[in-house]
Amino acid sequence: MKIVAGVLLFLCLGAAPAGAVLGAYESSITSDQQYLRGEVRETTAPGYKFQQIISPSGAVIREYVSPEGKVFGVAWQSPYIPNLQQLLGSYVTLVQQAAQSRTRNHSAPLVVRTDDFVFSSGGHMRAFHGRAYVPSLLPKNVSAEVVR
Repeated sequence: MKIVAGVLLFLCLGAAPAGAVLGAYESSITSDQQYLRGEVRETTAPGYKFQQIISPSGAVIREYVSPEGKVFGVAWQSPYIPNLQQLLGSYVTLVQQAAQSRTRNHSAPLVVRTDDFVFSSGGHMRAFHGRAYVPSLLPKNVSAEVVR
C-alpha cells in the first residue's frame, strides 16, 4: 500500500489551490463546484449547514458551514483522492508532514490530530474517503461527528 501513500503525497504536493478551504468563507465553495463540474445540494441542520458537491465521476465532497459563514469541516467519498490543497488550504502542510514521516503500515488510514486540526483519510483505488475539521470553528452545540 505504499502506492496509496505515494499518491496521497503526490496529490498534496502537486495540487494547486482553486477554491473553498477549511476556515474560508462559504462564498468560495462555488469554485469547488466549478472545479469538480458537479451538482451542489445544500442542506440546513440545527446550528450549521452543508453543501454537498457531486461530480460526474462519482466524487462526493461535503463542506460544512457555520452560522458565521466559515467552512469548519470537509468530508469526501471518491474514486480518487481529492485535491487536498483545494479543500484544506494551509492545513495541507500538516497532512504532508504526516505522510512524509510515515514509516510503516501505509495501508492504514492517515490520521493527523492537533489541538486545532483533525484529519483522517483512507481507502483504496476507486474508494477513498476522509474528513477534516477545525475544532475551534465548530458551531456551538455541534459535534465534530457531523463531519462525515
